[in-house]
Amino acid sequence: MTSGQATASARASGSDPASASVAARASTPASASAPASAPASASTPVPVSAPALDPVRSAADPGSGRDAILRAARRAFTQRPYAEVTIRGIAADAGVSPSLVVKHFGRKEELFNTVADFGPAAEELLDAPLDTLGRHLVVTLVSRRRERQSDPLLRVVFSLGNRDERSLLRDRFHEQVTDALTARLHGRERALRAELIAGHLLGLGATLSLHRDGAGADATPEHIADLYAPALQSLIDG
Repeated sequence: MTSGQATASARASGSDPASASVAARASTPASASAPASAPASASTPVPVSAPALDPVRSAADPGSGRDAILRAARRAFTQRPYAEVTIRGIAADAGVSPSLVVKHFGRKEELFNTVADFGPAAEELLDAPLDTLGRHLVVTLVSRRRERQSDPLLRVVFSLGNRDERSLLRDRFHEQVTDALTARLHGRERALRAELIAGHLLGLGATLSLHRDGAGADATPEHIADLYAPALQSLIDG
């Protein structure tokens, strides 16, 4: 069984997301930023032993439409080399026709660029005054996960240590999220504090994914913010 087949099988069985494959890949040195267009040659496949942390499955999700396509594309591009991903495969995973994928997103290159774009999520996450930004970050991240059945940031975890086009996810995240946050902060060590804040947000998303049926699933976004936001606000305040 190929890695793609193993991943599809894990998704079909409803397996909980896991972070084992992330740790395995994190030791591999990353290459320079890859272009946003389609690569000239195929990259070496990277085995994936578990479903991506990014998707948040829900019984209410009918598996059709633009959001379902985007979730399927995120799984495909973060788990497999670009050359192995096809529009037909994404459509099958989303439960729609290939023509609907093309209608919403165009060619594979354009769909990949949509997956690699953290700009809209960053704009929403950072849209608050600095003195309340920590709480806003937590409430917004948790609320959007539940409303859209997908974490807005967590897919970047699968870019760590990869040599192929997925490294573009990391570069875009740094530019659109970490750098944007650095520009908002005041005081000393702004870049370091921004990186730590971004790490806190990724950690929160990973925790909620790993324990999707745990206590966090029953807690309101506001209550999670009561417990989690003070650490973020401390880094924001400097």
